[in-house]
Amino acid sequence: MDDRILIKGNREGLVTVINMNKFNNFEDMLEALIEKLSRGRRFYKGSTLKIITELKRITDRDAVRLRDVLLKDFAIKECIFEEYEERKPRSFTGVYEGRTKFVRKTIRSGQRIEYSGNLVIVGDVNPGSEIQAAGNVIVLGNLKGFVRAGMGGDSRAFVAAFSLQPEILQIGSLVTRAPEDNDRPQFPEVAKVKDGSIIVEPYLPNKFL
Repeated sequence: MDDRILIKGNREGLVTVINMNKFNNFEDMLEALIEKLSRGRRFYKGSTLKIITELKRITDRDAVRLRDVLLKDFAIKECIFEEYEERKPRSFTGVYEGRTKFVRKTIRSGQRIEYSGNLVIVGDVNPGSEIQAAGNVIVLGNLKGFVRAGMGGDSRAFVAAFSLQPEILQIGSLVTRAPEDNDRPQFPEVAKVKDGSIIVEPYLPNKFL
């Protein structure tokens, strides 16, 4: 997953976080940003876009050029620049208990949910969507998008779902893809790390973890 450019929405508009330290130069960044924004061109039209980046890595001329591209090519209404500060993920130790967020809706393609604790989705996670949690991820429905548990490197976390068919599954620093078969089991499953690999097992009430 490309984490060099992150785009999030809030009540004030859109926020784009650009980590210039991960690009060779401004041209590389601009090319990647244009490609990313092009996927949802209609969505950005008329919006306010805040760009959070290392301003010392962008000259005044580059900033003017970037603003022109956003306003003219993507019909952004307003572009605001803000200094970027790299933050390390906060550690979360409550894998088996602790703060938990419940999301009662289906997560659709293009949507992204992130939480610094355990995350429970009451609904489906569709292909093209993204779920990330510092703790465990439990989906009371079909899980077919990208899912990451143990964000920050905690390999004790697990992922559970009524139907576990993620496009990409990550626990801690380990990543795997769903098997390419249509004959999936019709019972809940749990993915966890064991002996340095991600394994998937049926959910058994008397032997969970």
